[in-house]
This record gives sequence, C-alpha cells and structure tokens, in this order.
Amino acid sequence: MSKKILFVLTSHGEKGNTGQKTGYYLGEVTHPWKVLTEAGYEIDFVSPLGGEPPVDGFDLEDPENRLFWGNDWYRNKIQHTLRPEEVHPEDYVAIYFAGGHGAMWDLPFDSRIAGIAAAIYERQGVVGAVCHGPAGLVNVQLSDGSYLVAGKKVNGISNEEESIVGLTEVVPFLLEDKLRAQGGDYEKSAPWQVHVVTDQRLVTGQNPQSAAGVGEAIRKLLEASQ
Repeated sequence: MSKKILFVLTSHGEKGNTGQKTGYYLGEVTHPWKVLTEAGYEIDFVSPLGGEPPVDGFDLEDPENRLFWGNDWYRNKIQHTLRPEEVHPEDYVAIYFAGGHGAMWDLPFDSRIAGIAAAIYERQGVVGAVCHGPAGLVNVQLSDGSYLVAGKKVNGISNEEESIVGLTEVVPFLLEDKLRAQGGDYEKSAPWQVHVVTDQRLVTGQNPQSAAGVGEAIRKLLEASQ
C-alpha cells in the first residue's frame, strides 16, 4: 500500500492589487508534515505552475518550520514542486491543501488539481485542507457531478477572521460563504481557535492554529483504513 501524501501549494504571490506579497503559509505545511512524516508517510508537493512557489509566514522561530527548512531533501522538494500533469493520483493515499492567501486566487480555478483531488477521494483516499486551503476544494466535483463538500461538515477561514486581517474586500470571494454556497455544512469556532472537522474522508481546519490537528486527523483516518 502506498505511503505517499500529496500536498498542494499555491503558485500565486500577491494579495490582489495591494502590492502585498503572499503565497503558501509555511506553518500550514510544516505542522502537518511533521505529524505525517513521523507516522511514516512520504510527502510530495504540487502547485499550479510547478517549480518554486512563493512562501509566506517564513518564521524560523517556529520549531516545525525550522525542522522542515533544515531538512535538505524536503526543502529541495518544496522548491521544485511538481506540475499537476506530472502527478499520478493512484500513487497517493491522501491529498492536503495548504493555506496562505495565495490559495484564494489560483487553487479554486485549477481543474487539473481539482481532478487529482476527486480521483484520490474516489479511490477511498483522504482529502484535507486548512485555513485558505479549502479554497482548492470549492470546485472539486465527483464523478456523479456533485461537489465534494456538498452535504459534508467543512470549515476554513471564517468571514470574521478575514475581516480581522483586513482582506475582506481584497480576496476574490469569502471562503466561508463559498463553502456554504457549494452545499457544505460550514462550522467554526471563535477567531484563531483550533477547529478541525472530519466528515467521511474529508478533513478541514479553520486557521493556521488548526494545521497540526488536520494532520493528526488525516493520520487517524489513514490508520483506520489500513
């Protein structure tokens, strides 16, 4: 049985027309990475453009960030992400969408990555995402035409949290609203509190604080399926 998990990262590096830089949020990669690699899984990385994606939240005071960035093999992997067409969904037991504001601009509209996620899910794999990462789930459709999130408990960054960081009018849409519109049963906690929800084989977390918890929930689902 494969012990590989695919992490999806944004290739988008700017918050709208603000001139502010963004990308994938490093802690939303490293915290679940630590949980899952310690459980014996290998992580691959894919982004819409492939190659080196822009990084945000680059804080080496964070122990998990420091551990990851000091790992030459994984740092090389994340600086040379796969292109979607290089990915074989059958190689992976799970797919995980990291957040960072950049995810709002490219991941919802990448039909190739959406197709990979649907294929992994329909092969009884696990789909996970955190914070803005669930933006990559909003247009994932299964083979029966239904949206992956429809009828499932789901979360992601809340409207209130987006307002707190002052980007309500900058992001292309509000993720909470979009998840509801696609039929998701959106739930949340107070801003910046850990909130992770599992429904069937879908795991989502509300904010950066929830990233390790999403990794733990993915691990538990995978262990239960073995």
